[in-house]
Amino acid sequence: MRHSLPLAPQFYVTAPQPCPYLEGRMERKLFTALQGDGAQKLNDTLSKQGFRRSQNVLYRPSCSDCAACFSARIDVQKFKPSRNQKRVLKRNTHLVRRATSPWATEEQYDLFRTYLDARHADGGMADMDVFEFGAMIEETPIRSRVVEYLNPETDELTAVCLTDMIDDGLSMVYSFYKPDLPRQSLGSWMILDHVQIALDAGLPYVYLGYWVPGSEKMGYKAQFDALEIFYKGVWRPIGDKSQYEADTHPLSTDPIAEQVANISFPDQRG
Repeated sequence: MRHSLPLAPQFYVTAPQPCPYLEGRMERKLFTALQGDGAQKLNDTLSKQGFRRSQNVLYRPSCSDCAACFSARIDVQKFKPSRNQKRVLKRNTHLVRRATSPWATEEQYDLFRTYLDARHADGGMADMDVFEFGAMIEETPIRSRVVEYLNPETDELTAVCLTDMIDDGLSMVYSFYKPDLPRQSLGSWMILDHVQIALDAGLPYVYLGYWVPGSEKMGYKAQFDALEIFYKGVWRPIGDKSQYEADTHPLSTDPIAEQVANISFPDQRG
């Protein structure tokens, strides 16, 4: 099924498939291609409307009978780490950050495979080979960086995040890390470090992807202070987390054509 607007990108909808986050529900995505001279502007604009990037595609959940996924971002100026997050920062002060161009390496892939085998062996990326991994890292039409974190004593790669730079912040596309260091809480630490990167760069937000109430995989994002979610077309502070109980009936989401009609696009003339 295809939906389009004059002078706007064409949008498509994926076929329903089992939701990876909530058991017994079906997932469907609205997506468009990210290509050409206007790719950066399109990514900037749609990221502010709940879309995420995967290689050269922008997508947003558009499930027919569920509205449980909320795009989440941290307001870095308002953010204050919790006591536990301060301890996480302290435990990882020895790690060295290195930002590089989006090129895949064998060392990155080895760490990626170790991470998947330990944490997501039954996930959708479990069978990803080295060539698919290279495409995930390198096929980006916008400003992206691979942020590596190394142990200076051993020169060992400890954690990696593929990060997009958009006009109002940093978007953490995908991160992975050594799974045998649970006390270091490396996933949370990379978020904390990206908050610092954004502060240093004068950028207001760090985009975290989707927060899914009721999902063990995605629920950790609600632990971060100054979190905003994209809710019913606007960004708002998350507030009381218990208020977001997902609707599971056909009227919980707008029709696809109406969703597309409500998307704002960058100035086609610019």
